[in-house]
Amino acid sequence: MSLERGDRPDVIANARLTGADRVDPFGDDPVDIHLAEGLVVDIAPAGGLPRRGAVLDATGVWIVPGLWDHHVHVVQWALAAQREQLGGAAAAAEAAAIMSNAAVMPDGRRIGAGFRDAFWSDAPSLELLDAATGDVPTYLINADVHSVWLNSAALRREGFASDTGMLVEDPAFEISRRLNAVDPAVADPLVARMAQDAAARGVVGLVDLDMAWNEEAWARRLRSGFETLRVEFGIYPDFLDRALAEGLQTGDVARGSSSDLARVGSLKVITDGSLGTRTAACSHAYPGDPSNHGMLTVDPALLIELMTTATGAGLACAIHAIGDVANSHALEAFAVTGAWGTIEHAQLVAHADIPRFGRLGVGASVQPEHAIDDRDLTDSIWAGQTAQPYPLRALADSGANLLFGSDAPVSPLDPWAAMAAAVFRTRDGRAPWQPAQGVTAATALSASTRGGSLAGSTIEPGVVADLALCAHDPLIADEGQLRGMQVTATLLAGRLTHLL
Repeated sequence: MSLERGDRPDVIANARLTGADRVDPFGDDPVDIHLAEGLVVDIAPAGGLPRRGAVLDATGVWIVPGLWDHHVHVVQWALAAQREQLGGAAAAAEAAAIMSNAAVMPDGRRIGAGFRDAFWSDAPSLELLDAATGDVPTYLINADVHSVWLNSAALRREGFASDTGMLVEDPAFEISRRLNAVDPAVADPLVARMAQDAAARGVVGLVDLDMAWNEEAWARRLRSGFETLRVEFGIYPDFLDRALAEGLQTGDVARGSSSDLARVGSLKVITDGSLGTRTAACSHAYPGDPSNHGMLTVDPALLIELMTTATGAGLACAIHAIGDVANSHALEAFAVTGAWGTIEHAQLVAHADIPRFGRLGVGASVQPEHAIDDRDLTDSIWAGQTAQPYPLRALADSGANLLFGSDAPVSPLDPWAAMAAAVFRTRDGRAPWQPAQGVTAATALSASTRGGSLAGSTIEPGVVADLALCAHDPLIADEGQLRGMQVTATLLAGRLTHLL
């Protein structure tokens, strides 16, 4: 029987198991995994039990639990396909020149994304961008999304003023919210395509942290036939009162949905800036700017108030903290409020704070590819910091639960790239960066599943059949094999969402 995407195989034949702390007796021998009603019901030596029904022949590849990306801005990532890519721009003048030739969107805007001005030798200016782009409203979004560069036409259109054209933090986020608020008839097909690309990487679920009222959007997509991924969606402080009034709690199924694939996630609070925009709240000043320690974008007292309110209402908390000062305040807020959830990013953490993650039960929702993207920036902009940058191994060794993600569009949605970065701490043939902070492949794989490194998903009778078949054993794959991992099939509750 020939299988297609959407089918439900009854048996996955000739697969090989992998993973840490295995207690099964199969070793490297191929097995058959028998499925029914969306569950794994039995695992047996290949051919050991009758293969009834539809059979998916795994032909000796490895089977792993389905993967999760624990931090995605879904619509912004989906819309990236329509935006001019600026990651290769080596200077402000080059980025402006690229935008001068960018396509004008149907709404009359030019939109580019992915620039990294911290590496530029020249400074972005309003005059430079105006000269290149004229009267067409033009928007350039930083790779870290914490700043945007607008020309005069765009500033007028949005009602903002800036002598340089640069907006940072809350004004930048407001611009992104407006740019992302496209007609669902445009956005939803792009989200569906994004989800299919994710499934082709073995992804079965993600955490959506779009800055919007996400319940309504996901209920609409599910009613329209979306069935590729599981989704947990965040709620921002601007929407907290609405969530409380309507009784939303973490884990609830999105109301108005046609399935249980979308569920309420956490209250998301952004408490400081970013490394690239030089606004992450740090204990030591940024080089050449002794008065700049970054910024706390939420007062610590207000953070405690927000987290207390969310916790009392049954909402978990996901607290953005990049600099060491922000991480200290976030950990203190978890301790004071009794909240549960995650710190998002944890890019620079004081040595004394690292063990607090494990002691408080706060998950470290981290993006390993950021360490590789930012290695040169970290070695320069954070050279004077005494806290530990990107402390993956230190967090894991202290008992923290690691949950890997991409922060797409900041980095592409690719859990294999995240695993490779976490294990090998390098890319493009460079020497490993701070290799002592690399984690084991087993830790990286577990951190890329729903439960994270301390409670990674398993494959055993009785579990939901969220599975991925991959060409190499991720526990012994080298960096190139991990980054280029071919996924031959992905199953969500036993249904094929991807099949080569």
